[in-house]
Amino acid sequence: MKKKVLREILSWVWQLTLALVVAQMVQYLIFQPVAVKGESMSDTLKNTEVMYVSKLDYLLGDPGRGDVVVCRYPGRTEKFVKRVVALPGDTVEVADNVVLVNGEIMDEPYLTPWRNDDGFDMAPFALGEGEYFVMGDNRDNSHDSRNYYGYGYPAAIDREMILGRVRFVMYPFDSIRVIR
Repeated sequence: MKKKVLREILSWVWQLTLALVVAQMVQYLIFQPVAVKGESMSDTLKNTEVMYVSKLDYLLGDPGRGDVVVCRYPGRTEKFVKRVVALPGDTVEVADNVVLVNGEIMDEPYLTPWRNDDGFDMAPFALGEGEYFVMGDNRDNSHDSRNYYGYGYPAAIDREMILGRVRFVMYPFDSIRVIR
């Protein structure tokens, strides 16, 4: 009788351990829920919303211009949500809040004009191999590639700093929507 109970307990422990390992692998390799902290992506994303972040997208390919991504900055441990504005080899500049990539004005229909009217300018900045330039959709209130070190000059992030692509908002339930 004791052996049967012990075998049953070990079976449960094994199944729970296996379930935890699989859940961790899914979160590490495929997707992860992440909460928005702050207003830097308003009006696309709102503070405290929970996003579905696909890691699989970038296991199979690279970020594209316009993708909303979760990333890290050098020397920082927290996650940031930003939009990819420029890709490896691009040159990005900003003239009175208008973003130019390789000399052409970037179409940004997701921006709210009154959240992007501080008159920001940035000289042309060339990206190297494996470098990406990210910006928040609320440019007047975003710590991003334009100044994320806090030194007042731009810096790109490396490809490995991009953790995944935001696919949709999954919470609150009355705000579920796809992110483009």
